[in-house]
Amino acid sequence: MSSDLIRTMLLDHKVQLLQPLRGNRAGTDAVLLAAAAPSQIAGAVIDVGAGVGSIGLMIAQRAPKARIVLLENDPAVAGIARENIALNGRQEQVSLAEADLLKSAARRAAGAGDEAFDYVFTNPPFYAAHTVQASREVGRAAAHVFADGADLTQWIKACIALLKPGGRLLMVHRADALGDMLEAGRKQLGHFVVKPIHPRDGAPANRVIVTARKGSRAPLALLPGLVMHSADGKFSAAAEAINRGEALVDMG
Repeated sequence: MSSDLIRTMLLDHKVQLLQPLRGNRAGTDAVLLAAAAPSQIAGAVIDVGAGVGSIGLMIAQRAPKARIVLLENDPAVAGIARENIALNGRQEQVSLAEADLLKSAARRAAGAGDEAFDYVFTNPPFYAAHTVQASREVGRAAAHVFADGADLTQWIKACIALLKPGGRLLMVHRADALGDMLEAGRKQLGHFVVKPIHPRDGAPANRVIVTARKGSRAPLALLPGLVMHSADGKFSAAAEAINRGEALVDMG
């Protein structure tokens, strides 16, 4: 293992990940989004902006009937994802597509074609370029800030293009971006289900998990929130069960 990488364990050691020693690393958002996958998920699944493969590999761990593609643009990060597929023995179930989501011809050539997937999972960058001070760590900056000219709306529309009719999009993002998320998918998605994530009891939500179905006209549902930490700062019982892989995020 390279000295620039560290080995981390997720879901109570069920999933192993090599991650960069410096820069962006998978954490709670990835665990929550993977746990929002339906309990009997199967079919064609893509993890968009996959990073080192955390979400896709966590889904693979409990969903042997799912066939998963990790879509990642950064060559160095994609290389780590490839190592993680092998580290977890998922070569027959999980594949890597190295391409830019927003360049449709490139991603199709890499194996991420339009209307090819039953499920799209994504943890998009949080901020548009020039709206925040990007990290000096290139990997962390790319994970948190869109490249110049790109934004959340473009990202979501490209994710929708990957979905088969009737397929489901699942996202985790900042709670204050919920309006933008709903507007971006308004014409092509329906049956939005919104799960607020609260850092502690009584605090405003700082994250949301959103699911939606392509082509649906069913109304939006707002679910009870998930509280991540108790008063002593430790994970709540519900959050700890999710972290261990013993429970899923209830998406209704």
